[in-house]
Amino acid sequence: MGLSWQQGPLSPRSVGRFLTEQPLPERLLFAEPLRRRMRVRFGDEWIAEADDVVLLHEPGHYPVAYFPLDGVEDGVLRHTDRRTQHHDLGTTAWFTVTAGDHSAERAAWQHIELPDHASELRDRVAFAWRAMDAFYEEDERIVGHAADPYHRNDIRTTSRHLVVRDGDRTVAETHRPVVLYESGFAPRWYVPREDTDETELTPVDGRTFCPYKGLASYYDIGEHKRAAWSYLDAWPEVDRVRGLVSFEPDRIEVYLDGNRLELAPGQAVVAHGMDRGLDPDEILAQR
Repeated sequence: MGLSWQQGPLSPRSVGRFLTEQPLPERLLFAEPLRRRMRVRFGDEWIAEADDVVLLHEPGHYPVAYFPLDGVEDGVLRHTDRRTQHHDLGTTAWFTVTAGDHSAERAAWQHIELPDHASELRDRVAFAWRAMDAFYEEDERIVGHAADPYHRNDIRTTSRHLVVRDGDRTVAETHRPVVLYESGFAPRWYVPREDTDETELTPVDGRTFCPYKGLASYYDIGEHKRAAWSYLDAWPEVDRVRGLVSFEPDRIEVYLDGNRLELAPGQAVVAHGMDRGLDPDEILAQR
């Protein structure tokens, strides 16, 4: 979730509300220093590096990192004639990014007519995530989008009774599920493999990618397509769900303590912002 996307506090689909007498503006943008050294690689060259990156949280968007212009290598940015209007930040100028023999059109942008209240972004440029080779914090690659400091995963063990059924067949039953609380999402319940009838799980092609958990593999259950998933190679931060199986309650019957679960509204991950779509390509390319 983070601060401004999915169901975060600044998102148009927030599940909470600010307790104020006066209504807040429909759109609130939030900019803050990232306080991490961040670098951009393109065409096998380091083209930008800064310790004072500003992170912009915009409603309905992934967070975007803005680099000071003096942190960008000379000759990397080539002006274009393209201009667009940002809803809140005025005219946006677009650049072609070049490094060595490589170039990418409309791969960076700068807001050139900022209102006074958005001065934090003055003389700064952002790079399109999917157009670059890679982004790094210190010496570790960051995938998907700029890391959101407000997004987190909490994992808890529990003794609640969880049952998964496909009609009369029991697919899984456990008194030791693991529940993952991810910012902006309803709780997701994971079942140990030993408590799952794996003969009911048919692996399918096609994986999805989460910048906070890793690559998810999917399973059909009978006629129910992609009704279960598992992080077979989860990120270290969520290693406790590695290999466990979770079930989609709108595609298969999932009961928790006798109550059937329903898919909470607003849970689908949708594309946001300049970089539309998260898919496994970015992470698979680095392997």
